[in-house]
Amino acid sequence: MQAQRTRLINALRDGERHVAAVCNNAGFSTYGKFQDLPIEGELEEVRLNVVALHELTAAFLPGMLERRAGAILNVASIAGFQPLPNQATYGATKAFVVSFSEALHTDLAGTGVSCTALCPGPVRTEFSEVAGMTDLDNAAPEFVWAQPDEVAKAGIDGMARGRRIVFPSVAHQAVGMAGRFAPRSVMLPLYERLTSPSRNR
Repeated sequence: MQAQRTRLINALRDGERHVAAVCNNAGFSTYGKFQDLPIEGELEEVRLNVVALHELTAAFLPGMLERRAGAILNVASIAGFQPLPNQATYGATKAFVVSFSEALHTDLAGTGVSCTALCPGPVRTEFSEVAGMTDLDNAAPEFVWAQPDEVAKAGIDGMARGRRIVFPSVAHQAVGMAGRFAPRSVMLPLYERLTSPSRNR
């Protein structure tokens, strides 16, 4: 994957057009207790969700700063606002994306360049299937789910406005903020019960 990123970066840098905006959207989750999951899959998750996003942001930021114009959209998640039992690596990678993006947004103040963190909740995509957690689709109430086009529009609109953080809906914002401010002693047992593999068999 590193070699592929390098080829992509070089191809775009050597092209005739400059990169005006970057959307770091690639990512996936694994599902299960960390100690029971193959370590290579967990490391690959970190490399894609964190390392690739970090590298692509760094690769195109200098050109944007030189032109004093540009925007970066990093797709995070409401999962980044609290630890996630049974998705420990995923939650941690998205916490990195939220923290990195918010800090970078502040670092970029006054440069003409912005960084936006898009933080959706559950979205009707193949995400659950890839993670092997389709049994959990009914764990979240229907009003929390969003459609991909709605999330994409919220992210692009927020990036165009130079916003620091974007939630696609009020429901997503409420869940995210609950994760940020509620005591871990309350949230961890709750998420463990909701996402336990044994509960959803």
